Amino acid sequence: MNRLFLLLFIVSFISCKKEKNIANEEQRWEQHAKNTEIIRDDFGVPHIYGKTDADAVFGLLYAQCEDDFNRVERNYIWAIGRLAEVDGEASLYSDLRANLYMTKEEAIENYNNSPKWLQELCVAFADGVNFYLKSHPEVQPKLITHFEPWMPMYFSEGSIGGDIERVSTNKIKAFYDKTNDNRVAINDGLIRLNDDEPRGSNGFAISGAKTKSGNAMLLINPHTSFFFRGEVHVVSEDGLNAYGAVTWGQFFVYQGFNEKTGWMHTSTGTDIIDEFEETIVKEGSKTSYKYGDELRPLDSTEVTLKYKSATGFEEKTFMTYRSHHGPITHANIDKWVSTALMWSPVKALEQSFTRTKKSNHKEFYEMMDIRTNSSNNTVYADSDGTIAYYHGNFIPKRNEKFDYRQPVDGSNPETDWNGLHPLEDNIMVLNPPNGWIQNCNSTPFTSAAEYSPKREDYPKYMTSFPENFRGIHAIPLLTKAESLTLDTLIELAYDTYLPGADLLISGLLDAAQKTPIKTQEAKKAIELLKNWDFRVSESSVGMTLTQFYVNAYFKSGKIRNRQIPLLEVFDYMSKTASPAERLEVFQIALDNLEVDFGTWQTPWGEFNRYQRNDGEVDQKFDDAKPSLPIGMASSFWGALASFGTSFGENTKRQYGTSGNSFVAVVEFGDKVKAKTMLVGGQSGNPNSPHFDDQTQRYAKGLFKDVAFYRSDVEKRAKATYHPGDKQ
Repeated sequence: MNRLFLLLFIVSFISCKKEKNIANEEQRWEQHAKNTEIIRDDFGVPHIYGKTDADAVFGLLYAQCEDDFNRVERNYIWAIGRLAEVDGEASLYSDLRANLYMTKEEAIENYNNSPKWLQELCVAFADGVNFYLKSHPEVQPKLITHFEPWMPMYFSEGSIGGDIERVSTNKIKAFYDKTNDNRVAINDGLIRLNDDEPRGSNGFAISGAKTKSGNAMLLINPHTSFFFRGEVHVVSEDGLNAYGAVTWGQFFVYQGFNEKTGWMHTSTGTDIIDEFEETIVKEGSKTSYKYGDELRPLDSTEVTLKYKSATGFEEKTFMTYRSHHGPITHANIDKWVSTALMWSPVKALEQSFTRTKKSNHKEFYEMMDIRTNSSNNTVYADSDGTIAYYHGNFIPKRNEKFDYRQPVDGSNPETDWNGLHPLEDNIMVLNPPNGWIQNCNSTPFTSAAEYSPKREDYPKYMTSFPENFRGIHAIPLLTKAESLTLDTLIELAYDTYLPGADLLISGLLDAAQKTPIKTQEAKKAIELLKNWDFRVSESSVGMTLTQFYVNAYFKSGKIRNRQIPLLEVFDYMSKTASPAERLEVFQIALDNLEVDFGTWQTPWGEFNRYQRNDGEVDQKFDDAKPSLPIGMASSFWGALASFGTSFGENTKRQYGTSGNSFVAVVEFGDKVKAKTMLVGGQSGNPNSPHFDDQTQRYAKGLFKDVAFYRSDVEKRAKATYHPGDKQ
């Protein structure tokens, strides 16, 4: 009888505690909603006003869910390692990768050990999403029905998947899949860039010496997957007033500006991930690894993951391993390999959020000294007229006698990271006399013309990116620029010249002078290319010929090593290859155009298209469905305004998937001014008027004015409400 009473008491206690937690949660929701106002402007951009930072974060996540809950949830399903529960077994090793670096229990521990102010923001993040779901019962999550405050620990650094995305799931599968059936896990799950498109972004900082107003200006031009980020404005009485882009699900503006400072991130060539080959020693059930003269126990953790199957859900359990270098991710013959990367989620979140509230370069520099923005460079400008460039941020100190581009011997203590380089040791540019700074994922040693940093002053591992066509394109434009305005900065950022096409076609024209052209159609096409100015437009036949020519070259098998730098590949096609080979490949391109479009005289816009038929994460392209011609080109060619593409399953046309997505130009002065562009529109809902209201503007390069100050926001207001209000 006593045992029954005790059991009933325990059940009652747990039930009461659960009900109390739910009641507390709902009380927070109501208080946040009361303290938060959302104003939607004429383009659907949400301007969120909160009493506190936590209120603003609550409203920011609520607004993001209104715009695209599908993508918010998808990014967290991927980040926390539960993608296989939605997509099936093919994504199991993406989930395992997430758990190798942090389990749910470790994420909770990181959250519990974070500063109180950060915990409050994490709670507000979860509250904003959960209140949205409570207020919108018609929305059915694919998996996550209740968001938790520890979840942002997985999604802290802010980049396109962060560093972890560079750890191969194929190698993880080969090591941890004991069936050894050689199947390949190819779905990494995050909304990501097309693998054939150069990844990265452009950032320009312009000093007042080069602008009409005398104020500093900033170009914010990330090249991301389409519909990967939303445009937001978030304000609080605690001093937050940030405008820009968020990766869906983030509670901070990732690339953007406030009234005094602006920041743009470009992918860095800094070496921030290393592989350590561990010498494993097994003695009975004990597994150790050599480190100097000692044997260290290899940490092991059992991880059980679910995955969707034809009959429901199944589970697979893995024994995972970790050395002091990091988790074991794969093996090189008889050596187990641990992969080290930046994994400091609390500090990374601190840096990501506090970045948005800095008012001058001194404060910004102190924030950068947190040193967790690992995968990115930062281009900066402010209202004091300061412009700056930080090449990387998290840079481990290494022994330069080892080549860390290759796996190093983990048993040798000399290969260990020796802390981080202090910020003052990193590659940086501050107020160069030339009046501009650029980074287009190219070398930092051309970032400020003759005032650029010198290669010999830094360890080799601090940069690996060579010069690229975008850098080659940007430098002369910025050098010649004078009296820039926001509009002329846009013109510069959208300049249509393609240096890659110039180099490639000049090589083809040279071949045509040295070798007989075999067909009349080829002669006509060569003649057209002689008169082309290497600028891209919807009507350009020269651009179509160039694209089909390079496609034919890559498909021909004549370029056997695709890993060499792009400029070297172009040097081969335009200079090293024999004239006969160049003309042979060009004829193939003409034949392919005849097959696909009936004529080689096909305008670029007929082939290069924008299409968005639904709000799905994975776009399904169809030549039979409506689409728009686009007069932009891939950054592959040196296009500053990038339009990366891919083909559908059976399409003849190529369709935009990445590149210019959110773009902003910002001028700092007594008052901040800005113009922005967002591919498609603010909403992921095809029934929303903001699903495609910027599509025509995108095709024509027409930016919209930013409403930053409250009075301007109210003038353009189309809806004003509190979270939870019926619209």
